[in-house]
Amino acid sequence: MGDWLSYTLSDFLLFSARTYYRLFELYNRAIWPAQILALLLGLVVLWRLHRAGAWQGSMVTMILAAGWLWTAWAYLLEQYDTINWAARYFAIGFVFEALLLIWLGAIQGRRFFRPYRDWSSRAGLILFLFALVIQPLIGLLVGRDWKQTEIFGIAPDPTVLATLGILLTMDKWPPWGLMIIPLIWCALSGATLWTMGSPDAWVMPVAALIALGLAVSRVLSARGQDQET
Repeated sequence: MGDWLSYTLSDFLLFSARTYYRLFELYNRAIWPAQILALLLGLVVLWRLHRAGAWQGSMVTMILAAGWLWTAWAYLLEQYDTINWAARYFAIGFVFEALLLIWLGAIQGRRFFRPYRDWSSRAGLILFLFALVIQPLIGLLVGRDWKQTEIFGIAPDPTVLATLGILLTMDKWPPWGLMIIPLIWCALSGATLWTMGSPDAWVMPVAALIALGLAVSRVLSARGQDQET
């Protein structure tokens, strides 16, 4: 028992920071020019968020689901699994999240996104924009090569944060189950980056806590309004 207590997170990490970010470089090179399509789809999501209609919910959730499925296969299974045996299990979680998004938008019925409905919805829109535009640039700010950029729809972290942001803009609060996998990934990603000594390790956990706090606040606010009426 004493031997187990002597271990730290770094003892369980199977790769170095250099190997981890080099993997993104090789991955981006292998899938080029999929990055352009992913960014365009991100802009389509942004456009649809501002245009309510019969197809808004289906289009937004299907694009998100496509990003989760692509990341599960192209990155987690084809790339990350080469340096981390747990990647295959992460991929299962990503596929399950994609199926939940498909069920929500395309099967369960019409869902609408209203990014300006209240302050939590506005914060969700800001979180989506952060994942789409700012998060890919953070690596450059901390000294990584632009070839190692992580982009929405094809890399886990920005895809996860973008999803959390969009969920906050829904007019009707979605099942809490939709947030479980993104929140778990934020914790895992933050722990991995922290163990590697990455200066941006705080981004995913802090964003997750903000999203969770906003979600709880919105639910409590809705309950308070129901009690008043």
